[in-house]
Amino acid sequence: MSTFTVLPMSQTIELVAGEVYEGSITVVNPIGAERDFSYSVSVTPYGVMGEEYQVDFSTQTNASQIIEWITIEEPEGTLKPNETREVKFKVTVPETAPAGGQYAALAVRSVESENESGSVQIENVFEIASVLFARVDGETVHDGAVLENSIPELSVENPAKISATLTNNGNVHEAATTTIVVKDAWSGEVVFPKDNDDVNTYVEYIMPGTTRYATRMVDGMNDLGVYQISQKVEYLGKTSEVTQTVLMCPIWFMVLAGLTVVVLITTIVGFFRRKKKRKIDF
Repeated sequence: MSTFTVLPMSQTIELVAGEVYEGSITVVNPIGAERDFSYSVSVTPYGVMGEEYQVDFSTQTNASQIIEWITIEEPEGTLKPNETREVKFKVTVPETAPAGGQYAALAVRSVESENESGSVQIENVFEIASVLFARVDGETVHDGAVLENSIPELSVENPAKISATLTNNGNVHEAATTTIVVKDAWSGEVVFPKDNDDVNTYVEYIMPGTTRYATRMVDGMNDLGVYQISQKVEYLGKTSEVTQTVLMCPIWFMVLAGLTVVVLITTIVGFFRRKKKRKIDF
């Protein structure tokens, strides 16, 4: 089976009504590939469903008109191992293009290829999409808020899960930046990010007319311990920051603690019963 990569996975582009935008993506057949890789590139809508942002590559909306404006210069090709190819595309923006966000995906799909003997080589067909976040010039509406910034007081999972809920009532995608810091509650030592290799700042897009429930798995903590987790969300010029003391307590420890309490109560009750019985016998 051939594996491949498409770069970039997403890109933000600025469009002007009545003008043409030229861009490209790169298809990579990596060094470790076992054979030549044949592909085709097509254009699909891009959208999301639900607050957890299930990706939708099929539903066409007013915000996916861009799929009619895109042409791909060479939509098919074959790459040898360790070969890359730039696939160019053009966006011909009509004069009547609405201002605001437009969204599409350039879907790169593996296809059947012929081997040296001329016979057809059947591979597992799969697809990778490079998403276009486009902004058409003109009047845009920037309206949204952080509805919830949430960190649990107790986590039985490690990594711990924290979340934020954001809404976008405007007509263009907006970027939300989230920064997370974790400290040991007793010593104050920063346990995440621990070094320069840890990424603790994330940027996510909130699509127009949607509400997004975004979650993060926070690492760097022991299974059992007390920590201070801070989550700062910067969105549309405003900042929401929450710091919470979190008890990390795995389920096995809770079960063990529960059994210990039961045994302790049973022992105490038994002791007083025996003591009471000795008094009656006396």
